[in-house]
Amino acid sequence: MDPHALDGRVSQGWGGTPPDGVHVNVVLAARGTPTAASVTSAFAAPTAGFTPILISLGPDQPSYETLYPPTIMLNKMPIASAAHEGLVSGACQVGIARGVLDAVAEGLLSADQETLVLVSLWLGEDAGDGDAVCAAAREATGRAVREAVSGRPETEVAHLVDRRDTVTHPAFEPEG
Repeated sequence: MDPHALDGRVSQGWGGTPPDGVHVNVVLAARGTPTAASVTSAFAAPTAGFTPILISLGPDQPSYETLYPPTIMLNKMPIASAAHEGLVSGACQVGIARGVLDAVAEGLLSADQETLVLVSLWLGEDAGDGDAVCAAAREATGRAVREAVSGRPETEVAHLVDRRDTVTHPAFEPEG
């Protein structure tokens, strides 16, 4: 897939079930574009509790390999504990990598330096099952990348528009 055709595509995905469910936002970028500059700016601007990670894989640090396409993971919630941090930097990182590699295997993304993937993730602080979190991150990332690349079916979008007066979100509490 031509990375320039994907540049700036965004989506979200959910995987798993609470408390080990994972929500991600995905931004796809092509090297040399303003979108890629924004992705690399996010990578270069860590703040306390929100540290971007270039996803690297391997059994130990000396054998790390960069995931292709290069993928930057950024948590969108503060790290709650050492265990939570381990799930984010371990299970989530591996799950996201597997989801991106699934997209490569499906021909949705190219495993090259021309494509960049930014994955912003949410993992609740009550999560505790590393295998479930890893599977949830993989599922969420796969869903988000597929939607970013292929879009949503027109019937789903039309259904969303039809429900526009009643759409909601768990963080929204209507008054009255």
